[in-house]
Order: sequence, then C-alpha cells, then structure tokens
Amino acid sequence: MGSAVVLGIESSCDETGAGLVRDGRLLGHALASSMDEHARYGGVVPEIASRAHLHALRPVVRRALEGAGLRLSDVGAVAVTTGPGLSGALQVGLAGAKGIAYSLGVPLYGVHHLAGHVAADTLEHGPLPDPCMVLIVSGGHTSLLLVRDLDRDRIAHLGDTLDDAAGECFDKVARVFGLPYPGGPAIDRTARAGDPRAVPFPRPLPGSYDFSFSGLKTAAARWAEGHTGRELPVADGAASLQEAVADVLTRKAVAACTEHGVGTLVVVGGVAANSRVRSLAEERCRAAGIELRVPPLRLCTDNGAMIAAVGDLLVRAGAPPAPLDVSVDPSAPLEYAALHPVAAERAGAAGRAVATRRAVAAR
Repeated sequence: MGSAVVLGIESSCDETGAGLVRDGRLLGHALASSMDEHARYGGVVPEIASRAHLHALRPVVRRALEGAGLRLSDVGAVAVTTGPGLSGALQVGLAGAKGIAYSLGVPLYGVHHLAGHVAADTLEHGPLPDPCMVLIVSGGHTSLLLVRDLDRDRIAHLGDTLDDAAGECFDKVARVFGLPYPGGPAIDRTARAGDPRAVPFPRPLPGSYDFSFSGLKTAAARWAEGHTGRELPVADGAASLQEAVADVLTRKAVAACTEHGVGTLVVVGGVAANSRVRSLAEERCRAAGIELRVPPLRLCTDNGAMIAAVGDLLVRAGAPPAPLDVSVDPSAPLEYAALHPVAAERAGAAGRAVATRRAVAAR
C-alpha cells in the first residue's frame, strides 16, 4: 500500500494552485491566475490577488481532484504555502487548507514556497541527488543553494538576491521598453528578433555568488532614455538584457557546482522558463560535465503540484505536521522545506526586536 495522497495548495501571489501527489508521482493539478486583472497596473495588486484567491480556491481544488479521478475523502494530508508571499493571499490559502485538513481529520503541513520550486523538479525527474546545486530564479527571488536531503536537512545558501531579482528586472525593464506585463515572457518573445550583442549591458557582481539586478535595470532604463526622440530598437535591447541575465545566472551556477564538487544543477522558478536561460545553462553544463535538470514549463511557475510534492516528501519522511495555530510568514527565509510559523513566535520575535532597538537607542 502506498503513502497518503497529499493535496497541495499554493496562493502566495497571483496564482491559485492545487495539486495531488502520492509517492513522488503527480496525480493531477489545476491552476487559476489573476494575472490579467493585474496587467493594467503593471504589477500584482495584493488586494486584487487576495480576492481572486477567495473566488478560485474551491474550483481549483475541485478541478485537481477531478483530473486525478479522486474525491476529497481520498486525501490523506494537506500541504499549503505559509510563506513567503503576499500576506492576504497566503492567509486565503492557509484558511482553505486548514478547513480541508480539519474536516477530513488529516495532518496539515506548512511549506516554504521556494522549497516548493525545488521539489517541482522531482515530479519530472525523480528524487534530487544528494548533494545538488539549485538555482532558484523567479519574480521576487534569485538564490543559489546547496541542497542535500530536502525534507530533513537545512538548506545552505551560497548566494541570494541583494536587491532586484531577475524576474523583477525583466518586469521593470519591459515596462520601460513599452512591453506588456508580465515582463519575462514579453522580453523572451521580443528578444528572438534582436541581437544579444547589440548593447553591452553590465554583468553585476562578477566575483560573488550573490545577485544584484538593480544596476542592470538602471542601465537598461538609461539606454532607453538615450533614444528619446528616436525609435527604440526594442528587440536588440530585450535580447541584450536577456543575454546579460542568462550569462550572470548560468556562469555563477556552474562555477558554484565546480567549486563545491557537485555534479547536478537544478534550475527552477518562473524565470527557468526563459528560453535563453535554459539554452545557455544546457551549453555551459554540457561543457563542464554537469547534469542539468529543469522542470517542464508547466511546473516552473507557481503551482499547487510543487507544494504537494514537498508535502509528500514530508509525509514519507515522518515529519511532524504543523501545529493547530500555524500562521503565515510573508518574509520567511528559506532554511527548511517545512515552514510552521505561529503567531506567538512572530510576536515574540517582534518583541525581542523592539527591545533590542530600545537598548541600542539608550546607549
């Protein structure tokens, strides 16, 4: 007899996702996006996202169950994103997950959103090698991680975003270039007609595993401003920007693999869907003798299947479920795959922070 069917729920930003996983196998998943509602504003509006999750959650769970040929009573555990993300959006998903778990009498697991992106690859390629290097590239996060046992071990950060993440850079520059939201896909499409060597955009922080794309964003904006009164060669700008981002990401990731003696690189997150990031990663990994793993496009962006995948790992590892008063942490750092924050912990942390500030001010 196999393990429990795990229902995963994702609601950290503008996509409502539900997925069902058992023994590492994806049984079904469904997704609803409020992206079109945010497009007119050029970015995600938290209140709109939260309302969209309220309307979409039940239908998305129902569609995932129907796609898997299961009933809600077949679910043996529930996993839900508890951070990081938009506070209101996370609360909607958590409230729904709690209701389902408690009504069924099954365990509930809080999951770190970024760990979900890492686990998404296991649904396509099987268990992660121990160790492996993971490059997470999304709208709000760019991180280079050394991962061992995802469901048990602490995740080692080799590099993180210092300011703008790669996806955020794409979104903001796309707006300057007059391209539609979301910027990542728009930049990718437009770049196909451009010359990636046309504009010598900078490569930020070449000697570090950390990432900083604010300077690149500013350089692209200044380049566009330099064409005031003239036609902007958008395709060349998009291709050159994309090349700079892909170059930085893949160069650092392959260098980290070489330095740490790791033979597998896993690239995940929404920007992992970018065609140039994928092709350059393939080229450089092949040259370095490194195995490259990238999830299929449908699992790169936010989805419930990736959260169910983490929940499935936790269930099979015998990890303790979340406490009854589990809450959300919109700015949670990635340390472990399981994320079970409670209000008392956050209040205590806030109180300690206030006391520290007062003590420093009194010196």
